[in-house]
Amino acid sequence: MYDILEEDKFKDECGVFGIYTQGEVDVASLTYYGLYALQHRGQESAGIAVSNGEKITCFKDMGLVVDVFKEDKIKSLVGNAAIGHVRYSTTGGSNIINAQPITSEFKLGYIAIAHNGNLVNADVMRELLEDTGCIFQTSIDTEVVLNLIARGAKKGIENAVVDVVQAIKGSFAIVILTKDKLIGFRDPHGIRPLCIGKLDESYILCSESCALDAIGAELVRDVEPGEIIIIDKDGLKSITFAEKTKCQTCAFEYVYFARPDSIIDGINVYSARVRAGEQLFKECPVDADVVVGVPDSGIAAAVGYSRASGIPYDTGFIKNRYVGRTFISPSQELREKALLVKLNPLKVNIEGKRVLLIDDSIVRGTTSKKLIDLLRKAGAKEVHFRISSPVVQYPCYFGIDTPYRKELIGSGNTIEEIRELIGADSLGYISKEGLVSSLDSEKGFCLGCFNGIYPVSAPIETSKEHLER
Repeated sequence: MYDILEEDKFKDECGVFGIYTQGEVDVASLTYYGLYALQHRGQESAGIAVSNGEKITCFKDMGLVVDVFKEDKIKSLVGNAAIGHVRYSTTGGSNIINAQPITSEFKLGYIAIAHNGNLVNADVMRELLEDTGCIFQTSIDTEVVLNLIARGAKKGIENAVVDVVQAIKGSFAIVILTKDKLIGFRDPHGIRPLCIGKLDESYILCSESCALDAIGAELVRDVEPGEIIIIDKDGLKSITFAEKTKCQTCAFEYVYFARPDSIIDGINVYSARVRAGEQLFKECPVDADVVVGVPDSGIAAAVGYSRASGIPYDTGFIKNRYVGRTFISPSQELREKALLVKLNPLKVNIEGKRVLLIDDSIVRGTTSKKLIDLLRKAGAKEVHFRISSPVVQYPCYFGIDTPYRKELIGSGNTIEEIRELIGADSLGYISKEGLVSSLDSEKGFCLGCFNGIYPVSAPIETSKEHLER
C-alpha cells in the first residue's frame, strides 16, 4: 500500500465501537456504520463481535470496512450487543492474526475485546503471564489485557476489569463484550478518546462522536479519564478506578487524527482547527494573494488564517476522491509522479500569485517539498508555508505509529533549515502555547511529540530505541 499524502503524516491509531440494546435493533449493522465513520482511524483491518446472550460470534479480516463486511456476513451476526474495531498496526504486525476484536472463552464465559492505544508496560506484563503458563496467539498488547482479565475471572468480570486497568500503563480506550455486558474504559490521562452515546434504548461507546452521528445517536458525554463504564440490562453504571486523574488528551487528535465533525472532550474539532489558523496568522503573518489548504487536513486552519488575515481563501488543489489508501504505485520510478494522481494544482487560482499554503503538520518533509514544487510549476510567484501545529520533534509511545526521531525533520533542523529543505519562501509554525489556546479548554493535553514531556513514562529501552535510531 502506498499513499503519497500519508507518507509524511503520523499514522492513525485505531477506532473502537460498542453497542448494547434491549430493543429490537440490528446491532451488527449499526456497528458497521459506526466503524465506517471511524475508518480514518485505521484502514488495515476491521472486525465485529456480536453477543446473543449466550455466546459471542466474531468476524474480522484485512481491508476496509466496506470490503470486509458484505451484506450476508452482517446478517449472520445476530445479537443484542456488539463491539467493532478498525486497525492501523502500532504494535504487532499487519496480519489477520492481530486483527481485532480478539475473543476467548474461560471461566467468565465468552469475551471479546477491542483496544485503541498502546501499553508501555505490555512486554513486562506479557513476560509475567508467560511465566505463569499463558500462551499468546497474537503479538498485540490487547491480548495482554484479555489474559489479565482471565486471571481475575474468579472475582467476577467487573472486579477483574478494575484490577486490570490499575495494572496496565500507557494509553487505552478499550471496549469489552461479554455474553451480557458491554464495558468500556479509558486510561487515567484520557490520552485516547472514548465517548458515550444513546439511541432510543441502546447505549453506545465509541472513539469519536462522528460515529454516533452516522447512526443517528446522540452524544451523552465523554468517558472520563480513569473511568469504567458498564452497560447491561440494568442500564449504565460508572466506576472510577483512578482517583487522581488529569485529562491529557492527545493534541494530535485535534490537529489531525479526528474527523473535523467530531467533538472530543467537549471540544469541537473543526472549530479548534479554525481557531488554530487564526492564531497562526497572529504569530506568523505574511503578505500573500491567496490562502490555500492542503486537502483535507489543512483546510480548516486555512479558513481560519484567511478570516483573521483578510487574505482570500481559495481551492489550490483538486483531490482525486477515487484514489484511496490502497492506491499502489507500480514502480519506484513512478513514486514522484504519484502525487499528480492524488492531487492536481488548480492553476487558475495559483498562477502569478503569492500563495500561502497551510498544512496541519510536517513529519518527514517529503510531501511538503513536493506540494511546494507543484505550486511553483503551476505558476505561483511565491510559496509561503504555515503549519497549524508546533514543530514535531519527538516520537509518540501511545498508539501512534511515528518515525524514529532521526527521521523527523524537526528533530535536528532549525525552522530556517527546514524551510530550505522543503523549498518554501518562508515557513512558520504555531507555538505550543498558541495551539493550546486554540483548543480553548481548561483540560490538559499531551504535547509529547512537540516537547518530549509525556503523561506516562515509556520504558527506558523503548525511549532509547526511538531517540537513538
